[in-house]
Amino acid sequence: MTDTNDSRGRQLPRAFAADISTDLAAGRAVELAEIYALDAISDAEREAIDAYVSGAPEAERQSFNDRVRQARETLAMSFTAEEEPPADLFARIAAQLPAAAPAAGPARAHAATAETIVAGASAAPPAAEPAAAADELSAARQRREVRRRTSGLRNWLIGVAAAAVIALGGVGVGAYVANQNDPFNQVIEAQDARQATVDVNGGGTATVSISPSHDALVVRMKDVPPPPAGKVYQMWLIPKDGSTPVSQGLMDAEALSKPALVKGIGSAASLGITVEPVGGSATPTLPTVAAAPLNT
Repeated sequence: MTDTNDSRGRQLPRAFAADISTDLAAGRAVELAEIYALDAISDAEREAIDAYVSGAPEAERQSFNDRVRQARETLAMSFTAEEEPPADLFARIAAQLPAAAPAAGPARAHAATAETIVAGASAAPPAAEPAAAADELSAARQRREVRRRTSGLRNWLIGVAAAAVIALGGVGVGAYVANQNDPFNQVIEAQDARQATVDVNGGGTATVSISPSHDALVVRMKDVPPPPAGKVYQMWLIPKDGSTPVSQGLMDAEALSKPALVKGIGSAASLGITVEPVGGSATPTLPTVAAAPLNT
C-alpha cells in the first residue's frame, strides 16, 4: 500500500500488518517507533526491530531514533511532578476509622479459661496448616492484584501516550492499534492473503483480497459506475459443489466507495457480482458483471 494524505495534507502511514516482522520486511520500521518507545511490544519483537534498525541506512536509522525520542518526550510532558502528601494526611485517615472493638471483660475471660480447663490441659494448640494456607491465599491475591494493576497501567499508559503523540502529529500508535482491530485490514494484511483484480462489465474493476486463514475476503470497487436506476449490485458466493449461490449482500451507489467483507468462503469456488432489483434477488440474474475465482 502507498502512503495517503489526510484532509490537512499531512502524510499518513501505510496500514500495518498483523505482525511486526511483516512490517519490517516491508520497510516500515520508522512507523513502529512509537510502540517501540512505549514498550508496547514483546522482547522478541524489540530484538527484531533493533536488528533491523542497526543495519538500516543512516537516514532511516536517524528517523527512527528521532521518533522514539519524540514519543518519549511527549509522554514525559504529559505528566506533572508528583507532589508530597500533606503532613497530616495519615492523622486525618486514622481519625475516620471506626473505633476498635472493646476488649473482653473479666467475666468473658473467666468463661474462656473454664472452657479451656474442661477441654483438657493436653489439648493441642490450633494447627499451623490453616494459618499457612491463609497466608498463601493472601499472597496469591496480592500477586493477582499486582498483575491486574500492572496490566491496567500498561494499557492506560499506551492509550494516554498514543493520544498525546497523535495530538502532536505522530499517528503511528493510533494507526497501529486501529489497524490491528480492523477486520478489513486483518484480511488484507494477513500472511496468506492474495489478491485478484477483475474487470467489471460496464467499467471499472473489482479487487478481491482473499485470506483462507480468516475464511474471508474483502471486495474493493474502483471506478465502477453506479447501478442503473432501481437496481443494485449483489454479491454471491458460488459453492464448489454446484449448489445454489448464496447472497452476500447488496452494493448501491454509496456502498461502491467502501470495502465489503465476505466471510465463510471455504466452500466457495468463486465470487460473482450481478445487477439486481433494489432489495436484491433470491437467486442471481445472469450474466454476472464480474466474477473472481477463489481457489481456497
